[in-house]
Amino acid sequence: QVQVVESGGGLAQAGGSLRLSCTISGGAIDQYIMGWYRRPPGKEREFIAQISKSGETYYRATMQDRSAISRDVAKNTVFLQISGLEAEDTAVYYCKAGAIWGQGTQVTISS
Repeated sequence: QVQVVESGGGLAQAGGSLRLSCTISGGAIDQYIMGWYRRPPGKEREFIAQISKSGETYYRATMQDRSAISRDVAKNTVFLQISGLEAEDTAVYYCKAGAIWGQGTQVTISS
């Protein structure tokens, strides 16, 4: 059974950057489309970026300039880096392996 675990959330400064990690167990990340999503307070969950089984990346248009998804297959981990942090980046960030969601990690941006 595949399990998805996000880490790296917490408090970050506006204008700074953060890197979130997503590690799966019970499967290999290059066997899934791996995606990052987020749910801002009071809003719907939204797509940020994904990386395909072959490593191709795809981004939400509004995040493309300041986010980067990558992976380390040996560590079975996918990363999401966001730079130029804004208050609007405050959200619970979720990782998805195929159709399996992680529990999410809270990110709070302080000004």
